[in-house]
Formats: sequence, structure tokens, C-alpha cells
Amino acid sequence: MIELLKERIEAAWDDRELLKTDEAKAAIEQVIEMLDKGGLRTAEPLGDGQWQVNEWVKKAVLLYFPIRQMQVMEAGPMEYYDKMALKSEYDKLGVRVVPPAVARYGAYLAPGVVQMPSYVNIGAYVDQGTMIDTWATVGSCAQIGRRVHLSGGVGIGGVLEPVQAAPVIVEDDCFLGSRCIVVEGAHIATGAVLGANVVITGSTKVIDVTGAEPVQYKGYVPPHSVVIPGTYQRQYPAGEYGVPCALIIGQRKPSTDKKTSLNEALRDFDVAV
Repeated sequence: MIELLKERIEAAWDDRELLKTDEAKAAIEQVIEMLDKGGLRTAEPLGDGQWQVNEWVKKAVLLYFPIRQMQVMEAGPMEYYDKMALKSEYDKLGVRVVPPAVARYGAYLAPGVVQMPSYVNIGAYVDQGTMIDTWATVGSCAQIGRRVHLSGGVGIGGVLEPVQAAPVIVEDDCFLGSRCIVVEGAHIATGAVLGANVVITGSTKVIDVTGAEPVQYKGYVPPHSVVIPGTYQRQYPAGEYGVPCALIIGQRKPSTDKKTSLNEALRDFDVAV
């Protein structure tokens, strides 16, 4: 079935006239339903920290927009006007959703997820036991692992185009402090802790300063790292200036491996949460 869906999605992607056919529409709608239920993912783990981007699934998400019609939607006293339906029946999903949180149909929320007033976009995958705190956003196709805590105001970027681009990945047991920004396909590995206001883009320098010599990564935070905002000096024609980066200042201790004590992983290093 998957191969047939993939074949039809790829055909419609190459020839948009096929979007007028019932066959193509049904294939697109089936993919979105599978995304919504967690049966498909726009990216999936292969093990050992490696991930595979499923380009054809992202294509289905992009093709879903033109086959939808604008409609008025109501949620209590609030009214929306959009092409995309919202998720529903959270009680059956085992997901706690606090008003006025919003998740779009086509985003997967696993049992045990808690969504405070926040937003989850289509194509995203949020695994079991994760907390999406107030005013946090999870962008399209972002992959969020188990027992992750996205603190207040965290911004997880979305990506649909180009279709080959990797989405943002936040692996299991990570803690992202208030107002962190993770975008452009950045990858936060298992158990990492980001202090407040850390910004990780696809090109951000992530510098491990715990050893005698700095070790540099780009758009990637290694497992169990404790990270804070930093700067490094760069020469420009007008002079030398500090450029934002992220600094790895330590590793999480075994005593802070539980979700309930993640704040202590930062306090061990006198870092704001």
C-alpha cells in the first residue's frame, strides 16, 4: 500500500493536473490521515542518531493545500477561516490540551502529550510524554521525541520546502529552556539540555568548551550536552564583533536524567532555565 501511495504522490507532484483526479486526491488524503495517526512520518530514526527524510511524504503535505477549500471553523466562541481542519477527540488520543492550544489535523500527538496554550503544525510528530509549554510552537514536519520538555515560548521551526531538507529533530529526553529557537533542520540529540534563549540554526556554531581545545559542531547538539548562549569574535571590514553561537559547557549528570529534575541540569552550571 505504501509503495502505491508513494507512486501516486510522486506522479501528482510531477503533473499537477492529476490533482483534479479522485485517485490522486484520495492518495493525498490517506497520507495526511496516516500522518495524523502516527502511521507515517516525514522523517524517521534509523538508529545511532541517523535519520531519514521521507521526501514523498512532505510532497503529500504540500499537495494537500491546493486540494483543500477555505472554510469557517468554530471552537467555542472562537472562529477560524482556513483550509486545514484542527485535531479533535483528544480524550480518545490520551492527550491533554489546554485552551486555547491548537494542533492541526495531520500532526501526530502521542498518548501522554501535554499541550499548554501552544501550536503544532501539520506534519509534525510529537512522541509520548512530551510537554509543549505555553506559547511554544512546533513547526511543520518537526520531529519531537519522548519525554521532551519544550519550555515557554520555545520556537521549533518548520520545513516543507525544499522537500529534501531535513526537518528540525529533537530527540528523546531533551529539555529546551524558555525562548529557545531551533530552526533550519537543526538536530538536538538525546538528553541534551538547552538553557534559556539558546538559538540553534542549521549554520549555528555549537562549540564544546569543556576540554583543553574547543570542539566545533554546526547545527547539531551532541547527546546529553548542557548548552548556553555564547559569542565568538569575528573580523569584519568595520571592525571585530561578537557573533552569536552556542556553547557546550558540560554534560548532564546521572542524577538529572529524570524529566522531573531537568532544571537541575542547568542549575548545576548556574544557568538560567
